[in-house]
Amino acid sequence: MAFRNLQLSDWWPKNHGLDRLEMQLGTERDQLPLWVPIALGCGISVWFNLAHSDWWTAFLTACLAVVILSSGFGHARRLGKAIFWFSLIAATGCGLIWLRSWSVAAPVLERPVVLFFNAEIEHVEPVLAREMIRLTLKTGADDKLPPRVRVNVPVERASPDLQPGALIQLRARLMPPAMAALPGAYDFAQRAWFLGLGATGQALSDIKLLRKAETSFAFSEYRQQLSAHIQAQMGGGAGAIGATLATGDRGAISEEDAEAMRRSGLAHLLSISGLHVTAVVGAAYLLLLKSLALSPRLALRLRLPIIAAAGAALAAVGYTLLTGAQVPTIRACVAALLVLIALVMGRSAITLRMVAAGALFVLIFWPESLVGPSFQLSFAAVTAIIALHEHPTIKAMFALRDEKLIRRIGRFILSLFLTGLVVEIALMPIALFHFHKAGLYGALANIIAIPLTTFVIMPLEALAILLDSVGLGAPIWWICEQALSGLIALAHFVSSRPGAVTMLPTMSIMAFGLILLGGLWLCLWRQKWRYWGLVPALIGAAMITTTRAPDIYITGDGRHVAIHDGQGGLAMLRIRSGDFIRGMILENAGIDGDAQALDDWSNASCNRDSCLVTLPVGGRNWHVLATRSGDHIPAMALSAACRRADIVVSERRLPDSCTPRWIKADQQLLSRTGGMTIDLKSQRIETVLDRTGNHQWMRFRSNDPIVQSERSHAVDQ
Repeated sequence: MAFRNLQLSDWWPKNHGLDRLEMQLGTERDQLPLWVPIALGCGISVWFNLAHSDWWTAFLTACLAVVILSSGFGHARRLGKAIFWFSLIAATGCGLIWLRSWSVAAPVLERPVVLFFNAEIEHVEPVLAREMIRLTLKTGADDKLPPRVRVNVPVERASPDLQPGALIQLRARLMPPAMAALPGAYDFAQRAWFLGLGATGQALSDIKLLRKAETSFAFSEYRQQLSAHIQAQMGGGAGAIGATLATGDRGAISEEDAEAMRRSGLAHLLSISGLHVTAVVGAAYLLLLKSLALSPRLALRLRLPIIAAAGAALAAVGYTLLTGAQVPTIRACVAALLVLIALVMGRSAITLRMVAAGALFVLIFWPESLVGPSFQLSFAAVTAIIALHEHPTIKAMFALRDEKLIRRIGRFILSLFLTGLVVEIALMPIALFHFHKAGLYGALANIIAIPLTTFVIMPLEALAILLDSVGLGAPIWWICEQALSGLIALAHFVSSRPGAVTMLPTMSIMAFGLILLGGLWLCLWRQKWRYWGLVPALIGAAMITTTRAPDIYITGDGRHVAIHDGQGGLAMLRIRSGDFIRGMILENAGIDGDAQALDDWSNASCNRDSCLVTLPVGGRNWHVLATRSGDHIPAMALSAACRRADIVVSERRLPDSCTPRWIKADQQLLSRTGGMTIDLKSQRIETVLDRTGNHQWMRFRSNDPIVQSERSHAVDQ
């Protein structure tokens, strides 16, 4: 024959794409272990976002099916092995957080109560900026209360005898931990569930001491004494931030200073984490190494770096315990210990594998920390810094070389600025997702703030505390106070600049997930295909910038309603609702400013009982009726008003005769869905239930017997 028969496979190379992918994975084989904590985190995040045991079971089943298929058909390839391990670890993550949620399950108060009770103090946290002391109490065998509650005590009712281990009697108003008031808002109920807190409240009377605490050394007592000593040596905001850097006690920082630090991109200095632990470890290591090296006998006979590393490790552990052993500090301590171990072994210390090991350690013991901003901000910053400085171009640019001092200083400043810029870019989507705002000048502010804190303020504090033992610390405290005052002045200056903060309404989980996926892909690979991560990141960014903010915000209790006024601001039903509620609604709306009252808005007609608002959106007028008093409203008048409205909002249960044209968001509906936002243009409604799901810590009134039985079983456990 002149021509031979050709099959489709002759024209389409068999497994050509898979072979190229296999070669790519072979080139990147050293980077594959970095995806272990990512896989574990995927399973944990799936558990949080699929809030039903049927969905969790389905996910575990799907993962196990992929494990079986990949082990049977693709285990000979590196791609098959990667899929096998990723699916298995993801299933482990889902099962791990599921088990963790059951293990911490505890009874939760069903409704607000006011009562007398006896309790033992477990933890004391001074919050002097708000003039109160926060007590974590163990209620013991009191069947009226959960085993652990948290009570705020005004400073005038507190006494020095309120120490861990003391038995007290008090009268307090307690309520269940607050759920998210709006979709995307802070969910304290989730945090309280994993902390084992069943109620929070306020002390209403003087506290009677039934039994004093046993006198024994405790880091918590020494921490309070050291914090009080530092604040006595340095007044005002300098003393408050100085106490924070030394002990982690943030209770004395005023809201004005804290907000300035957040808006200027310097808030990370107030959280005892990588920067502070690194400074302590570095100072301890160098001090021990140089001091021991002064002796020729020790320098010749002993391996001084090992001894210095051991001393630095003890300093890291002690500093972690002193500052309260919070999860961010524990993460930083684990990372520091890994670095010291690598130094002792002669291995490269600062690597992405070290970051992955630290993340894996935290996710195994505290898997719930994955969805918190602290975990995400810490590891995103460290990952971005290491990925930047591991890039060959950046590594060559900032490598040590023999050059003039001025050029060396300039190279250091450029390195610091570029690092700060990359960190700001990496942290901005996380800050916008959790806090709905992010600072824009943080890279510039950190050029001054980080060296000032690391090389001036913290060494001065340590020296002043040491000299106080012989009564010579006063001059050092004065210098330290001036440095801290300069840091606070820098924060206020940067935060007050025009455009210092960008605000954004509540971000969708899909957009946030795409940005995280793109960032991880960009940071964890080394070859050119790493830049494929820009695709999902840019898609997520486009979704954020093109998302339209909702027109109406309704809190879960139905008391607070906010409506966009069409001029970039909000009009609120209850303008005297308190700073917390007003600030929370403004943040979720992405508005950097204050709200006006509905009474003062031209589109609203208000009386003592209600407000009727007309909103021209989407080519039509929407009519919103919101009640705001507890007085009786005649049924005939209420029914007539409901029929004329498209949306009716009320904190009370409205009668069946109230039938608006679209939504009746009264107590009955909101108790099942939580707070909600409404986009009138697309006619889209998002609720807290849609956003968070009906997890064990959520208290929606559900008619689903499966949900009810799961929650009651969790509490019984």
